Amino acid sequence: MSSAVDVDSPPSDTRPTAAAPRSRGDWLRTLSRGIGQTLITFGLVALLFVVYELYVTDLIAAREQDQLSQQIQEQWAESPPADAPTVTPPAGAPAPAPAPAPESFQAELGQPLAVLHIPRLGEDYSRVIVEGTAQVQLEQGPGHYLDTAMPGQEGNFAVAGHRVGRGSPFLDLDRMRPGDAIVVETEGNWYTYRVLGDPATGDFRADPSGIPGREIVRPTDTAVISPTPGASVDAATSGAYLTLTTCHPKYSAAQRLIVHARLDGAPVSKASAPDGPPALGS
Repeated sequence: MSSAVDVDSPPSDTRPTAAAPRSRGDWLRTLSRGIGQTLITFGLVALLFVVYELYVTDLIAAREQDQLSQQIQEQWAESPPADAPTVTPPAGAPAPAPAPAPESFQAELGQPLAVLHIPRLGEDYSRVIVEGTAQVQLEQGPGHYLDTAMPGQEGNFAVAGHRVGRGSPFLDLDRMRPGDAIVVETEGNWYTYRVLGDPATGDFRADPSGIPGREIVRPTDTAVISPTPGASVDAATSGAYLTLTTCHPKYSAAQRLIVHARLDGAPVSKASAPDGPPALGS
């Protein structure tokens, strides 16, 4: 056994060395780095949320609309035809077009009620209206305010819709002009409404009824969906109206953009006009 010491590989010094104290600048750099990383994380999360709200929800809503459109068409196809009033023409006179049959509306919350067509927003613009205006219903598409009139009825058929996200059904509602057609399709009929105002001048406040065709109000102003828009909810109705409501301005819920329209003439029977009334092209 050798007791010689290996001078070529001396034992290492295992004594701990004291760490150099960190300066104030080191602490500030560490803190700044941490704050920066946190802000980047929050920024990425916010960006992903915006992408979800603006694009992903639109894709989801489009799929919901496709399903609702198929559902309502199947419901209408399965329903027995309503008995329309019959009129016997004089001898030798041509047979009149089928008269619109009276309609009754029964739709549960979240179920399809009618189809909304707005030519001003595109030749192929159509959205299925569901019953109810809670968030879960508006995620599917425009929603009918409960306890307001049904299509074609006296009173105010009021419909709400998102402006941005969830399909953005009313994104371009500010493009509407006085006299523009808004067509509501039901199981048996087409109902044409016209935006109030003066079509010649484009003045929304020049309608003889005194009801503006377009206005911006606070979210708490519920008189816009009264039976006569702008009047007390208890006041007698003065006609058959349609009101569309959405958020204003875009990307904000601070106010509401409102469009009022009035029923233009009698309903058109789908039996006599399966492809829709002339207003769909205006």
